[in-house]
Amino acid sequence: MVTLDLRHVASPAVRDLLRLISRPDFDRAQQQIEHLGGCTEPVRLTGCTTTLDATTGEVLRSYTTDTEPTGNLLTACGNRRASRCPACSRLYAADTYHLIRAGLTGGKTVPDTVRTHPRVFATLTAPSFGPVHNRPDTRPCRCGTRHEPTDPLLGTPLDPATYDYAGAVLFNAHAGALWARFTTYLRREIAARLGLTQRAARAVLRVSFAKVAEYQKRGLVHFHAVIRLDGPDGSTQPPPSYATVAVLTDAIRAAAPRARISVVSDAVGERELGWGQQLDVREIAAFGTDAELTDQAVAAYVAKYATKSADASGTLDRSLFCRPCQGRGATLLPHGTPLPCLACDGTGQARPLARLAVARHVRQMIRTCWELGKLPEFAHLKLWKWAHMLGFRGHFSTKSRSYSTTLGALRAARRAWRTEQAHDHAGLPEHDPDTTLVLGHWTYLGTGYSPGAALLAAAVWHRRELARQFIAEGGC
Repeated sequence: MVTLDLRHVASPAVRDLLRLISRPDFDRAQQQIEHLGGCTEPVRLTGCTTTLDATTGEVLRSYTTDTEPTGNLLTACGNRRASRCPACSRLYAADTYHLIRAGLTGGKTVPDTVRTHPRVFATLTAPSFGPVHNRPDTRPCRCGTRHEPTDPLLGTPLDPATYDYAGAVLFNAHAGALWARFTTYLRREIAARLGLTQRAARAVLRVSFAKVAEYQKRGLVHFHAVIRLDGPDGSTQPPPSYATVAVLTDAIRAAAPRARISVVSDAVGERELGWGQQLDVREIAAFGTDAELTDQAVAAYVAKYATKSADASGTLDRSLFCRPCQGRGATLLPHGTPLPCLACDGTGQARPLARLAVARHVRQMIRTCWELGKLPEFAHLKLWKWAHMLGFRGHFSTKSRSYSTTLGALRAARRAWRTEQAHDHAGLPEHDPDTTLVLGHWTYLGTGYSPGAALLAAAVWHRRELARQFIAEGGC
C-alpha cells in the first residue's frame, strides 16, 4: 500500500482546506460559509451578544465568537459590484427589483392601487464634452469606421487633446446635485401646468421617484428613473384626476433643461452644467398588456443597472487609496496577502497613473480627478476619494421617501426570517423584542477567508449557480 503525503503535493489552499476539514468542529465552520451564500469577501468580526429579560434581568441567551472554529463570525460583505462579489451583487439586484416593483404594482406595505397612478420611465443623459467614437444607425462613425459592438474605441474621444475632460469630471461630480435641482423644477412645472401655486400643489399631490445611475461607455453617468404622481399622503392615495401622465411627461421635458449648476474656477473658467439634449420619457403600462414597457420590465431593467452600472464603466472597482495610508503606503488583506495601494507603490512613493490597468480614456478621467482635486475650490467634491468612479460620488440607486419600501426594510425582514429559522432548527424559544434587551460588543477584524475556506465558498457559489440555471431553464 502506497501512502501519498499531500503536504508535498497539494497547494497551500488545499492543505489549508484539509486542516479545516480535519477539525472536530468543521460542521460549524461549513455552516457559517453556507450561510453566506458564496460571498467572496465576508467581514470577519469578533465579540459577543447577550439577550436579557428587560424586566428581571435574567440572561435568556448568550453568544460569543470564542466558541467558533476560527474564533470569529463571518458576515456577508453586501457589495453591489459583481466584480467584487457576485453573490452579494445578485442579492442587491434582487432587493432593488422588489423595491422598484412594489412602487409600481404594490406589495411590501404599498397598496395595489398604486398601479393606477400616473407613472413614467425617464432617462436623463449627460451633455457632450467632445465628439466620441459611436455606432450611428445609418452611417459610419465620424472617424469613417463602422465599429463593432465590442470595439474598445467606442465612447472614447475622437481627439483626446480637445476633449473637455474637466467638464466631464465636474458633471459626474455634480450629477447628484443636478438631479436634486431637476426634481425641484419638476414640482414647479407640474404646479404651473395645473394652474396651482406650489403650496396648493403640495396639498393635493406628491411626486415620488426611484432612480438608478448608469455609466455610458464615455465614462459619464446618466439616470434612469421611475417617476410617479401620488396623493398628498404618498402611495396610499391617488392624485387628483387632472394630474395625468400627459401633465407629468410635459413637466419632465420642461424641467430637465432648466436644471443647471454653475461652476466657477480660475483653473477651468466658468461653466454651466446641465443635462444632455437626449431625454426619453415613456409611460409605464400595466403588466399583461401588449406594451413593451411594462411595470415588471421596468423593475427588471432598473435592478439590472443597479449592479451593472458599478462594473460597466471600465474603471476600477475599488478606491485608489488603501484605508490606512490614504495614499502613503500599502495595506494587507487577511492572512498576510499583500494588497498594494493603487496610489502608491507600498513605500510611500507616488505610483504613476500610467500603471493602472484601465483604458487610456479612463486613465485620463482619473488623472483629471487627481488634478482638479488639488484645487481648493473643488475640495468639497472629494475628487481624490472618488477618482476611481471618475468623479461620480452619488449613490447608484436612490428613491424618494414615499415611493415604496426601503432596502433596509427588505434586509431586516430577511434577517428576521433567518433568525426564526435558526431558532426553530436549534429548538430555542422565541423572545418578544418588546420585553427583551440585547447587548452586544463587536470588533472588526478584517475581510476575506482563509485559503481553504475560500475553496469551500467557491463551491457553495458554484452549486447555487447550477441550481439557479437549472430552475431558469425550466427545472423544478
